[in-house]
Amino acid sequence: MHAQKHTVVGLSGGVDSSVTAHLLKAQGHQVTGMFMKNWEDDDGLDAEGREHCTTRQDWLDAASVADTLDIDIEAVNFAAQYKDRVFAYFLQEYAAGRTPNPDILCNTEIKFKAFLDHALTLGADKMATGHYAGVREQGGRFELLRAKDETKDQSYFLHGLNQAQLSKSLFPLYDVRKSEVRRIAGEAGLHNHAKKDSTGICFIGERPFREFLNRYLPSQAGNICNDAGKIVGKHMGLAFYTLGQRKGLGVGGSKDSTGEPWFVAKKDLASNTLFVVQGHDHPWLLSREVTVMNMHWIAGEPPVGEALSKLSAKTRYRQQDNDCRIVSMDAERTIFAFDIPQWAATPGQSLVLYCSDVCLGGGIIANAT
Repeated sequence: MHAQKHTVVGLSGGVDSSVTAHLLKAQGHQVTGMFMKNWEDDDGLDAEGREHCTTRQDWLDAASVADTLDIDIEAVNFAAQYKDRVFAYFLQEYAAGRTPNPDILCNTEIKFKAFLDHALTLGADKMATGHYAGVREQGGRFELLRAKDETKDQSYFLHGLNQAQLSKSLFPLYDVRKSEVRRIAGEAGLHNHAKKDSTGICFIGERPFREFLNRYLPSQAGNICNDAGKIVGKHMGLAFYTLGQRKGLGVGGSKDSTGEPWFVAKKDLASNTLFVVQGHDHPWLLSREVTVMNMHWIAGEPPVGEALSKLSAKTRYRQQDNDCRIVSMDAERTIFAFDIPQWAATPGQSLVLYCSDVCLGGGIIANAT
């Protein structure tokens, strides 16, 4: 008789991680839940009584799920690690005029490093999360796979994982659709089966972003200019805007307007100027070449042979990936060329590379032309 696998599941209080724990227990795993608290600065209600960081409610939901499933649960605090490894970088990138993706760093530094290390000290064989992605061993190497439910696939956010991390990871929702997850949760008697999905910054919550960032970074108002260099408005601070942004620009009534929507197209830190253009397909928003820094390869090395002719990539999460090829590559930077121009490829965001349904890795976008 095989010994039970001890698997530690990251229980967030949401339905995805709850069903993950339920499925693994049904498969015969010895499951322990682990709830992570990674933010402390202003947890709770603001001056107007709005709850930004719902850690307390999430903990109650996670504990209730553990009780329903009859599994042990432990709460761990990684707030110090989060602040040092993720949040400091987050602020540094915004201050430099880039738009970071903290969820990606949160996965590599917290969930699959601090969390995984702690799980292993508990004697776990594996750790599992409610991510929509897959992992498989192929020829002695571990591959990260897109989820079967393409609308929920989260391999983009997991592209920074390495072989050691993937070898210890389980993603039970790989081939389960979101609607099915909620049905399973309801049938299992999990009270959070209809709980709304979280869409806020990793572990920080769904607070008003501008107000939040203003607490940590000094903001300096400046000019908004069009592509002819004419001033068409004022911005509140370059950190508050991202390339491709359409809402909240305050320039819609400009007399120079053609009637088409305005989009953020460039930032000039030296002059503290925000450049905006009209029309979704303005040339300033389209790039055929994207330069990526410090490309991370999940396999430990870049692909060779036939795989090189079947590459595709996405330069933002909610985007269809497009065919691409590697133009040049060294230890620091990799340049990708696309036949279909990439829209608003944003410095600080990630380009994530695929070969069919296998995620090969990715890196931080430095610039696009």
